[in-house]
Amino acid sequence: MTPVGTEQELADRVLGGWLGRIAGNMLGKPVEQGDLWTRDRIDRYLRRAAALPLTDYLPEPPPGDDEGFELRPEWRSCVRGRIHGSCRDDDVDYAILGLDLLETHGFGFSTEQVGDLWLLRLPYLQTFTAERAAYRNLANGLKPPLTATFDNPHQEWIGALIRADIFGWTCPGLPHRAASLARRDAVLSHTGNGVYGAMWAAALVSAAFTAPTVRQALTEALTVIPASSRLARTVRRVISLHDTRLSWEDTLTTVSEETAGLGWIHTVPNAAVLTAGLLYGDGDFTRTITLTVRGGLDTDSNGATAGSVAGILTGAEAIPAQWQDPLEDTVRSAVFGFDGVRISELAERTLQLVGSE
Repeated sequence: MTPVGTEQELADRVLGGWLGRIAGNMLGKPVEQGDLWTRDRIDRYLRRAAALPLTDYLPEPPPGDDEGFELRPEWRSCVRGRIHGSCRDDDVDYAILGLDLLETHGFGFSTEQVGDLWLLRLPYLQTFTAERAAYRNLANGLKPPLTATFDNPHQEWIGALIRADIFGWTCPGLPHRAASLARRDAVLSHTGNGVYGAMWAAALVSAAFTAPTVRQALTEALTVIPASSRLARTVRRVISLHDTRLSWEDTLTTVSEETAGLGWIHTVPNAAVLTAGLLYGDGDFTRTITLTVRGGLDTDSNGATAGSVAGILTGAEAIPAQWQDPLEDTVRSAVFGFDGVRISELAERTLQLVGSE
């Protein structure tokens, strides 16, 4: 977890971010339904499958299951032993779309250009919650910021946060610049803590390139959002509980009680799960993504962001083979023109943008 020194080191860590995002997303995808797959239910499933401690992708359902452990329908292509390249998922689609945005319009892109690219590259039925509301508003001729506020009950949900990694990957060690780019993207579909979540995540990813510890990266990321926001207060709360040496389980129990009622896709409780996974994972790639996914809520989104940060901290070469090899350097994507693209190509194209104006 040393600052980036050489171009080769930077390349390894950008690739680590992409691999980590995709692996963490795949890990959490089978249990992505936070109102059903609670933290307790996930661990009961893992115990039944003799998969605790979790050190690999989720196991498939054990034979003769009579406890109703029904995974998401996509599980057959994203559990251990069945993975051949990444599954398609919006958590990866938006990273690809963000890369296309920066390649097409540069770092001076406008929010309107983000919307135009959605309409051009992204199928409507592969958008969800706030993004689908914004897409519908775009198709009906509305312009930002009305695209985020008109008939959109999901304005503070996690969608903008999952779009933010590309801005951190392309601005290593520049968290404020990364946050500014993420904000310009986020206001197409989100307001309030939804926008702050994107800014915080972009800054966190950026800071991971140069911060000496994950704790320091989290602290730096907080500087880009209002200290009085509920998001900032919740992240600081998790950090303070970790500092008291409270267990991971007790920390999540405490914070889940304090954020009760926000729902399992809201930015704030998911940021708490993500922060806890990063802190208690303490820079270890496997421990970070498995703790984050075991924390529940929006498991694939949280796993993806945790994996991105952890992959940057370790670099691609240090990500264990059980996470990398099944991906076969291949991404399935709904973004037009990108299905089947190589992960290594995405990382190389990302690296080419670093230092651009």
